Amino acid sequence: MHYAYRFRLKPTAEQRELLDYHRDTCRQLYNHALGEFNEIPESAGTLNQRVRQVRDQLTDLKDWWDELNDLYSTVAQAAVMRIEDSIKALSELKEKGYNVGSLNWKAPSDFRSFTYVQSGFEFDKKNGQTVLSLSKLADIPIECHRDIPDEESVKEVTLKKEPTGEWYASFAVGDKGEPAKPSLEETDADEMVGIDVGILKYVHDTDGTAVCSLDLSEERDRLEREQRNLSRKEHGSNNWEKQRQTVAECHQQIKRKRRDFLHKLSNYYAREYELVAVEDLNVKGMLESPRNSRNTASAAWDTFTYLLEYKCKREGTHFVEVDPGGTTKECAQCGVETEKPLWVREHSCPSCGFEADRDANAAWNVLSRGLTDLGVGHSEETPVESALPVDTAVVSAKRVVEAGSPCLKEPPKAASRQG
Repeated sequence: MHYAYRFRLKPTAEQRELLDYHRDTCRQLYNHALGEFNEIPESAGTLNQRVRQVRDQLTDLKDWWDELNDLYSTVAQAAVMRIEDSIKALSELKEKGYNVGSLNWKAPSDFRSFTYVQSGFEFDKKNGQTVLSLSKLADIPIECHRDIPDEESVKEVTLKKEPTGEWYASFAVGDKGEPAKPSLEETDADEMVGIDVGILKYVHDTDGTAVCSLDLSEERDRLEREQRNLSRKEHGSNNWEKQRQTVAECHQQIKRKRRDFLHKLSNYYAREYELVAVEDLNVKGMLESPRNSRNTASAAWDTFTYLLEYKCKREGTHFVEVDPGGTTKECAQCGVETEKPLWVREHSCPSCGFEADRDANAAWNVLSRGLTDLGVGHSEETPVESALPVDTAVVSAKRVVEAGSPCLKEPPKAASRQG
């Protein structure tokens, strides 16, 4: 498994200019390399071989391109090899049904990061402060809110500039083996959970716990106000740039709150259970629907599933995605399907008389399908009647996003503007 630790950098004004200079030099190198790559026919070799053929030209480029000598060697190489990663990412999106084109040249606003690979970086202490020493760049103060374990070796460091102007460093560590997963035949029923996701209640599980969706209405209202103000500014002016920064801060505030909520929720399920079953939703198709697409996008179900999957691997928890078709209609006790309009929030089976919350019934079906997909035998008598709680415990999203989370604090600039 791949792990990364992300820390905030605190560069000075001079260091910011230097970081931007290195970033833009890498961008220009990437654009040049992309042009050279497009000239190489596919018959010349595999994707990796063709990209390496361009990378091997770096030595000759430095003879006439003086700015390349300011870059650390692995930084320049990583900028070229980025072409391979980008093409592979486009291929994966195409396989998922997305309409993708070819790689284009990067504008300054589109190229936000560069990477040190294997060497050229180290932690250091200067004047009682932790700094990240980067070869041919600077010693940049860094906020290390947690330690990287000594037994983990850092393979590469990626420096990224956010739209707000903040700089972050991501440390990728070496592969770690996955912990052994417990035998499902010996796992108790209360250590397995099925999860149904939704809009009003973000998750409803088979233990009778429902977590409400995160309320971001105030943040969205502020974002809309600031975007209207941005549209009134002259594009490219100083006032426009200041307002663009404000809009970027609004977007970042929403992103941080949502990610904080999803990280904590997925971490809870990965650590508390031995088996987690979720729906394999076609989010792309749902976003293309004219109904409720905004709330679907805000829910970020794909992100939640992704976080849950890798955290289950990290904790040694079984993870399975099941076909979501009919989980709401099908009775968890007898299997008879019943049509339910969206406004009907209770499941009442006309065949066996079983009654339950609509989402709770779906969660039990998700768990049952997960066990079937994993080939685990379970009794024909479903545990719904005995294990399903009479009352559902509805948990507010505010209890998931802790009151002390830094993401809940308004940025100083934003707070002063609102005041």
